[in-house]
Amino acid sequence: MTDLLFHVADASEWEAARAVGRYERSTRGLSLAEVGFVHLSTADQWPAVLERFYSDHHGELVLLTVDPSRLSAPVRWEPPHEDSDELFPHLYGPLEVGAVTTAGPLSR
Repeated sequence: MTDLLFHVADASEWEAARAVGRYERSTRGLSLAEVGFVHLSTADQWPAVLERFYSDHHGELVLLTVDPSRLSAPVRWEPPHEDSDELFPHLYGPLEVGAVTTAGPLSR
């Protein structure tokens, strides 16, 4: 089995995506069109993403669990910036709703 991937999402943006069948947010405040990919994380990475980028977020958040075998767009493992050795999964296309196995609420 392929390891699952994760994405922290604003609950209202996820609900809007469910209505159209695809999620096109890259990360908080930025779209797939603006960035070119959807930021994903591993099971070990998403808690730090939540802390770093969403600590001041006041709305509801959900953790999307993504089955990579259900994705039609490619996933590339890349560093978040040139000075990093850590690699993050980046989805180069929309996240299809059918690739998300669970969307659970997150509390901080």
